[in-house]
Amino acid sequence: MKRILTASEMTRRDALRWTTMGAGGLMLGNALTPMARAAVKPAKAKSVIQIWMWGGPAHLDTFDPKPDAGNDYTGPLNKPIETNVPGIRIGEMLPLLAKQADKYSILRTMTHGNNGHETASYMVQTGHKAGDGTVYPGVGAIVSLFNGYAGGYKGLIPPYIVMTRLQGRFSEAGFLGSRAKPFATGGDPSQSRFVVEGVVAQGITDERQQARRGLKNNLNTLGQVLSDDPQIVDVQKAEQAAYDLILGDAGKVFDLSQEKEALRDAYGRTRFGQSCLMARRLVERGVPYVTINYEGWDTHKGHFVEMRRKLPELDKGMGTLLKDLADRGLLDSTIVWWGGEFGRTPKVQWDPPWNGGRNHFGKVFSHVVAGGGFKGGRVVGETNATGEEVKTRPIYVTDLITSMYDLLGIDCNAKLPHPQGLDVCVMQPDTGVAGSNKLTEIM
Repeated sequence: MKRILTASEMTRRDALRWTTMGAGGLMLGNALTPMARAAVKPAKAKSVIQIWMWGGPAHLDTFDPKPDAGNDYTGPLNKPIETNVPGIRIGEMLPLLAKQADKYSILRTMTHGNNGHETASYMVQTGHKAGDGTVYPGVGAIVSLFNGYAGGYKGLIPPYIVMTRLQGRFSEAGFLGSRAKPFATGGDPSQSRFVVEGVVAQGITDERQQARRGLKNNLNTLGQVLSDDPQIVDVQKAEQAAYDLILGDAGKVFDLSQEKEALRDAYGRTRFGQSCLMARRLVERGVPYVTINYEGWDTHKGHFVEMRRKLPELDKGMGTLLKDLADRGLLDSTIVWWGGEFGRTPKVQWDPPWNGGRNHFGKVFSHVVAGGGFKGGRVVGETNATGEEVKTRPIYVTDLITSMYDLLGIDCNAKLPHPQGLDVCVMQPDTGVAGSNKLTEIM
């Protein structure tokens, strides 16, 4: 099968070819063995929205504030706020999320000890330690495989979407290959028209697309003469599916103008805010996995200046997403997973050239989960007075990922199709990443 192109490489003709495979469910579902197919268990969750905080967010400024630690740790963000759950406080610049705390749980003691972007990203996204000779697929690829094609997903939209561009710091598909790579939309959903690469053409109206299609069909005399030929019939079906994605109801999922202006304003008219709204529309259509690749959190310099801009943006987008999902009855079946590859140093670097910066910190950091069977209004784990050490209940990447797989109905012992025929499970017994304790406190 031909390699599936990334969004940056994809032309509209390539999009037609991709849709042919996607509509027929041929990407990887057919590669699953009967054992793996049987391993899909009854699930509480149907979809995942992953808010990937590219660069690593600071836990002290978000979900694990330490106001008594002093200025060298808090900087100017030293006034945490109460949430709608008694006893839980979060960062002062997250007031909307404070009103939604009953919907999510905070994992305050995530730990892996790795401070490198690439290796930490790989560990958090796959649950495996780098360097053992095998490149494992990320959670998104696994979910799209089991809960996508093998799970009966029939949508024309790919089962694994990234808003709006790939990281490039690890292989999302791993040994599953290019067929399991996510579709990166490109474009900017906050613009007047969200130009999704391969689906929406810049500067070309739907009417012009229809006219082009009509002209092509009029010129296709061979297809008219051989209209009963099985191969011609298959091509025509594939073409119809592709145009349904570009011009039909399937493609309209990317048209945010269908949403009420007030709701779009509530999410925030930013790339991140509108990506959150887009993610809700995608899971509403049954897409199993959506990643919002939220850049800008690698704040070595001028950290607090950047937080004054980024935290309100995060608050509007994520806070509105949780409320919107709940209001529509989607939160019970949708896991929302917030976090990055690590956190940032609790102690602030005030001296030049950092001028109030925070560096990489894999020793302890926060993640947040909501929906899909996870209980809300809880805090798991406790850090010490400065947020530099795990005090109780270390949470390892495998604890989180295996918990999500369980809620998604994916058996960690299920076999994966490996190109060399190796015996590889969804989650190997010895992943190289410590921990195997599911988050039973919030399940």
